[in-house]
Amino acid sequence: MNAGLERVTTLILAVAAGLSVANVYYAQPLLDAMARDFRISPSAIGLVVTLTQVGYGLGLILIVPLGDRVDRRRLVLIQGALSVIALIVVATAEMEAMLFAGMAAVGLLAVVVQVLVAFAATLARPAEQGRAIGTVTSGVVAGILAARFVAGTVADLGGWRAVYLTSAGLTLMMLGLLALTLPRHPAPDRADSYAAALRSIPALFLHDPILLVRGILALLVFAAFSAFWTAMVLPLSAAPFAYSHTQIGLFGLLGMAGAFAATAAGRLADRGLGQWTTGLGLVVLLGSWGPIALLAQSIPLLLVGVVLLDLAVQAVHVTNQSILFARHPEARSRLVGGYMVFYAVGSAIGAIGATTAYAHAGWLGVSGLGAAFSIIALGVWASSSSLHRSIQG
Repeated sequence: MNAGLERVTTLILAVAAGLSVANVYYAQPLLDAMARDFRISPSAIGLVVTLTQVGYGLGLILIVPLGDRVDRRRLVLIQGALSVIALIVVATAEMEAMLFAGMAAVGLLAVVVQVLVAFAATLARPAEQGRAIGTVTSGVVAGILAARFVAGTVADLGGWRAVYLTSAGLTLMMLGLLALTLPRHPAPDRADSYAAALRSIPALFLHDPILLVRGILALLVFAAFSAFWTAMVLPLSAAPFAYSHTQIGLFGLLGMAGAFAATAAGRLADRGLGQWTTGLGLVVLLGSWGPIALLAQSIPLLLVGVVLLDLAVQAVHVTNQSILFARHPEARSRLVGGYMVFYAVGSAIGAIGATTAYAHAGWLGVSGLGAAFSIIALGVWASSSSLHRSIQG
């Protein structure tokens, strides 16, 4: 019988997830310093971010599904130990090749975040699963938001290499805490091969319409989310605002609202209100683009829009995962790996679409694009309501 997930253990999983995902985002404010250190062009140093994201994408496909085949506790600890090594490689790199290889490894191993989310869902009682997912997701949101600020502060004090050495030390300490608190989770008896497990991921989504709908919603919601955060720097850094990167970065702190939404959405999903929560989140997402579109007229209204946007996105994200995990408890790791591919594709579409829209139609074009993604997502949700009702019935 499932003994449940203690609150302290849930919080430890949330902190571990936040520390891990932060490793993917530390580099963004450090690119200039890295370029100067290695004496390479700014365009070339952009490979640091690209390779980190490529590594993360490969990890979603190749590593996260292993959670359905091996002891998740062991998988988490191995990934953590290898992350410490990768972070030290980055911090001590003397050649470009070593830096690039180290960053790719950091991204590859950062997918331990998704293993932790699936682990939390597995350890929690069914009635508390949404709350556990929401709490760990709150840690992820906090890690993403804090990464840029922490990286800038530590780099100012000790240089960009100190950021990765500090992260290696924190990861090592967290690894010890996880080893003490995480229960053993024996691997299930499975007759299929690792290759067969990977092939089963698209089959899961194609054969279950609820999973496919949730994947499509993730793609659209994160396309809207990415469109805003990618393009926001363009008008705010130009006249008449001319904000510095530090000032623009402070906007990200408003995203902490998303952390609170994640926990609340998880609790609502536990009560069987996942479909209702999704619809409400999508309405809020669509409504957020009204004040966001008024960026040129009112920064306070923009801030309201940012809070609404983050609340909505995290609410839908947590609800999606709660519904996915409840549908196929035996395939949680494969489900989260496949689901995050939808997330990554949506983020890429949003980023490309936003820069194109801004070039042709300015900030109103970006706002229109975000609203369009939101309307399509609302339409997908509405059309799937009867499907949800029939399955629940």
